[in-house]
Amino acid sequence: MEQVVLLDESGNAIGVEDKATVHHRRTPLHLAFSCYVFNDRGEFLLTQRAHHKRTFPSVWTNTCCGHPAPAEDMKAAIIRRLGEELGLTVHGLELVLPGFQYRATMPNGVVENEKCPVFVAFTGSTPEPNPDEVAETRWVDWAEFSSAVLAGESEVSPWCSLQVRQLTELGPEPARWPKGSPASLPPAAHVS
Repeated sequence: MEQVVLLDESGNAIGVEDKATVHHRRTPLHLAFSCYVFNDRGEFLLTQRAHHKRTFPSVWTNTCCGHPAPAEDMKAAIIRRLGEELGLTVHGLELVLPGFQYRATMPNGVVENEKCPVFVAFTGSTPEPNPDEVAETRWVDWAEFSSAVLAGESEVSPWCSLQVRQLTELGPEPARWPKGSPASLPPAAHVS
């Protein structure tokens, strides 16, 4: 059974809960990650969440989201999930937004509530989406995509919308985004 790490407001681990039961109307704060993957042409891999997902089904979002297992290294968790969800191998995996946190409520009242550090990575692989996780993928021009999100012309997940706003502040070229400091991560997060 997959578990997520529960957090206090300072980001310290205070327990674990099964992923299958953690999301509801009073979802506790927990540890997650987001990753933005780019190809050799500088295009961003946009993904549509599977239609049967408990949280935000069918929503277009960043390349990969997930939860590290208790004591699992964040980078190892991202590599694991990119393989499971998209069959991707990546290089240049780096932390870019260590302190990102959000809370979002679906129309049915189910809440996402996460401290969710954001990473960037690069790939030469072709995605092979796992239909249990990903309904569809698209390679998109980052500048066009981010401009559309900022202008409210592209509907994406609530966390992706917030993250794009912060990522564009790092500069126009994802390959040149400055690395985030691991010291700014929630204390429960581990990065090698």
